Amino acid sequence: MATASVAFKSREDHRKQLELEEARKAGLAPAELDEDGKEINPHIPQYMSSAPWYLNAERPSLKHQRKWKSDPNYTKSWYDRGAKTFQAEKFRKGACENCGALTHDKKACVERPRKLGAKWTGKHIAPDEKIETFELDYDGKRDRWNGYDAASYKHVIQRYEARDEARGKFLKDVQLKKLEEKNNNQNKEDGVSDDEDNDDSLKVDEAKVDESKQMDFAKVEKRVRTTGGGSTGTVRNLRIREDTAKYLLNLDVNSAHYDPKTRSMREDPLPDMDPNEKFYAGDNQNRVSGQALEFKQLNVHAWEAFDKGHDVHMQAAPSQAELLYKNFKINKEKLKSHTKDKIMEKYGNAAADEVIPRELLLGQSEREVEYDRAGRIIKGQEMALPKSKYEEDVYINNHTSVWGSWWKDHQWGYKCCHQTVRNSYCTGAAGIEAAEASADLMKANIARKEATEDAPVAAEEKRVATWGSEVPDDLVLDQKRLIEALQKEDERKREERDERKRKYNVKWNDEVTPEDMEAFRMKRVHHDDPMKDFLN
Repeated sequence: MATASVAFKSREDHRKQLELEEARKAGLAPAELDEDGKEINPHIPQYMSSAPWYLNAERPSLKHQRKWKSDPNYTKSWYDRGAKTFQAEKFRKGACENCGALTHDKKACVERPRKLGAKWTGKHIAPDEKIETFELDYDGKRDRWNGYDAASYKHVIQRYEARDEARGKFLKDVQLKKLEEKNNNQNKEDGVSDDEDNDDSLKVDEAKVDESKQMDFAKVEKRVRTTGGGSTGTVRNLRIREDTAKYLLNLDVNSAHYDPKTRSMREDPLPDMDPNEKFYAGDNQNRVSGQALEFKQLNVHAWEAFDKGHDVHMQAAPSQAELLYKNFKINKEKLKSHTKDKIMEKYGNAAADEVIPRELLLGQSEREVEYDRAGRIIKGQEMALPKSKYEEDVYINNHTSVWGSWWKDHQWGYKCCHQTVRNSYCTGAAGIEAAEASADLMKANIARKEATEDAPVAAEEKRVATWGSEVPDDLVLDQKRLIEALQKEDERKREERDERKRKYNVKWNDEVTPEDMEAFRMKRVHHDDPMKDFLN
């Protein structure tokens, strides 16, 4: 306990406390113990696990500013899993009706429901569970590893260690066996001497050393403060340090780029070198070979299947996508083999061991072909007509020729019936005669029409009566009555413009004479007349 963080009632108490601490340092007085029974160092604050070098314990500390004493009621223990307390021999009142334990009821029972519970049978009474209650502090309630037993993971570590040991032993035995077989074959071919036996034993020892190197070569090591990554990553020790580094294979500044941060060189540093002699061909070589290429093809297949409407997603359901791609490859191989068999069945297999006929082998036949000086065929071999992808010589609707075999007046038609309507029914020679007769009749009508248009008939000028009908030939208008009718029409229009001039006593005559109608026609306004505004 630090002296600076304790308040004393008097100087005497302070002096006694200092003497007690000095005696404890000298070993003359028992040390002060904390709650866990450990000795308390008076120069180290109790909220620190180890005091730093710069701490001056003689000066006042900040111990009084936080709750550094732990509550004695809190505990760090955990539940005793699977512990039982009491085994009853008969059913007790208030116990579980299913198993007979007194620590829970039937609703909370986790055993299999019995056909007849322990309440009615009184047999196989389950023991009572050990029920514990703990008062945990703030950290104890939130400790996710509280109650975890680290010894339970020991069997997992042992299993992996046994697997690695068995694998190393198996690889070693395989390599030793191969080396022994190789040495035995050499001994059978050549004479065996004592020196060779010594060499064989030396080779076996070298194989053991190589095996240990290979185990180190495949080991995965932690990367700690390296340029390739942080301390949480892993790297495989893939390069023996005696090998030439990839950035030293080609010292040309214009060669493949080397990224020192990721230690990658994507392009080939020596593209002109023989591929069989190259040890390193760039990091891109790994992307287009092995499982990387298969994974790329799987992704491409998933994208194409999704575009075609299949519910495939490489990230959401990788197993489904891989299974579909596997089935696709199987079906593709089946279709390919089926197509191959079909073609071979139709055209034969030139690579087979069947004996080819001598006539075909030597190209001999009895057909006589005559050539000219230039090598052109004169007679003896008919010229092969090129085939079209369209249907040829297919006659429909009783036609004897195909569509397009006849042309007239910028129109295609059938030669057999001279029809220009496609997919029409063939009428034969009768149709041709009817078409010619129709054409002759049309020509005659056109000529007759042109002849009539050359001599136009003079149209008679007809007078139209005022009431809309034609004026009869025997109609004669009296000029005197016509003048009177015109005057009367003027008076009527003046009265319409000014009703004050209309007389009180008006005599109306509804008899209309031809002269009155003619006067009305002459005086009315023609709306189509451009000079109508200048009248009157």
